[in-house]
Amino acid sequence: MAKKSARKPNAAFMKPVTPDGVLSAVVGAKPLPRTELTKKLWDYIKKNGLQDKKDRKMINADASLKAVFGGKSKVSMFEMTKLVSNHVS
Repeated sequence: MAKKSARKPNAAFMKPVTPDGVLSAVVGAKPLPRTELTKKLWDYIKKNGLQDKKDRKMINADASLKAVFGGKSKVSMFEMTKLVSNHVS
Protein backbone atom coordinates (compact mmCIF):
# COMPACT_ATOMS: atom_id res chain seq x y z
CA MET A 1 0.00 0.00 0.00
CA ALA A 2 1.50 3.32 -1.06
CA LYS A 3 2.13 5.87 1.65
CA LYS A 4 0.00 8.98 1.18
CA SER A 5 2.13 12.08 0.70
CA ALA A 6 1.54 14.98 3.03
CA ARG A 7 -0.72 17.61 1.52
CA LYS A 8 1.25 20.56 0.26
CA PRO A 9 -0.16 23.98 1.13
CA ASN A 10 -1.52 25.90 -1.83
CA ALA A 11 1.17 28.32 -3.04
CA ALA A 12 -1.43 31.06 -3.53
CA PHE A 13 -2.29 30.90 0.18
CA MET A 14 1.36 31.15 1.18
CA LYS A 15 2.15 34.14 -1.04
CA PRO A 16 2.36 37.23 1.17
CA VAL A 17 -0.42 39.77 0.73
CA THR A 18 -0.22 43.40 1.86
CA PRO A 19 -3.09 44.70 4.00
CA ASP A 20 -4.36 48.19 3.09
CA GLY A 21 -4.64 51.00 5.64
CA VAL A 22 -8.06 49.91 6.89
CA LEU A 23 -7.09 46.27 7.46
CA SER A 24 -3.62 47.07 8.84
CA ALA A 25 -5.33 48.75 11.81
CA VAL A 26 -6.41 45.24 12.81
CA VAL A 27 -3.62 42.90 11.62
CA GLY A 28 -0.60 45.18 11.20
CA ALA A 29 0.90 46.68 8.04
CA LYS A 30 3.58 44.20 7.02
CA PRO A 31 2.93 41.68 4.22
CA LEU A 32 1.92 38.23 5.46
CA PRO A 33 0.48 35.02 3.96
CA ARG A 34 -3.32 34.81 3.77
CA THR A 35 -3.26 31.98 6.33
CA GLU A 36 -1.49 34.23 8.87
CA LEU A 37 -3.79 37.13 8.05
CA THR A 38 -6.85 35.00 8.83
CA LYS A 39 -5.21 33.76 12.05
CA LYS A 40 -4.47 37.32 13.19
CA LEU A 41 -8.01 38.36 12.35
CA TRP A 42 -9.39 35.54 14.50
CA ASP A 43 -6.99 36.41 17.35
CA TYR A 44 -8.34 39.97 17.21
CA ILE A 45 -11.96 38.76 17.15
CA LYS A 46 -11.42 36.43 20.11
CA LYS A 47 -9.37 38.94 22.12
CA ASN A 48 -12.15 41.53 21.76
CA GLY A 49 -15.03 39.06 22.23
CA LEU A 50 -16.55 39.87 18.84
CA GLN A 51 -17.84 36.40 17.99
CA ASP A 52 -21.61 36.32 18.50
CA LYS A 53 -22.52 34.44 21.69
CA LYS A 54 -25.67 32.76 20.28
CA ASP A 55 -24.68 32.28 16.63
CA ARG A 56 -20.95 31.41 16.63
CA LYS A 57 -20.76 31.79 12.82
CA MET A 58 -21.46 35.52 13.11
CA ILE A 59 -18.88 38.24 13.84
CA ASN A 60 -19.99 41.46 15.51
CA ALA A 61 -17.82 44.27 14.18
CA ASP A 62 -16.22 46.91 16.39
CA ALA A 63 -15.16 50.27 14.88
CA SER A 64 -11.96 48.86 13.30
CA LEU A 65 -13.66 45.82 11.81
CA LYS A 66 -16.68 47.81 10.61
CA ALA A 67 -14.31 49.70 8.28
CA VAL A 68 -12.94 46.37 6.98
CA PHE A 69 -16.48 44.96 6.56
CA GLY A 70 -17.62 47.91 4.44
CA GLY A 71 -19.73 49.46 7.21
CA LYS A 72 -21.59 46.27 8.18
CA SER A 73 -21.98 45.71 11.90
CA LYS A 74 -22.46 41.93 11.64
CA VAL A 75 -21.10 39.45 9.08
CA SER A 76 -20.80 35.66 8.85
CA MET A 77 -17.31 34.14 9.02
CA PHE A 78 -17.67 33.17 5.34
CA GLU A 79 -18.61 36.69 4.29
CA MET A 80 -15.72 37.99 6.39
CA THR A 81 -13.06 36.26 4.25
CA LYS A 82 -14.66 37.69 1.10
CA LEU A 83 -14.74 41.22 2.54
CA VAL A 84 -11.16 40.96 3.82
CA SER A 85 -9.89 40.04 0.34
CA ASN A 86 -11.00 43.52 -0.82
CA HIS A 87 -8.39 44.99 1.54
CA VAL A 88 -5.27 43.11 0.41
CA SER A 89 -2.99 43.54 -2.57
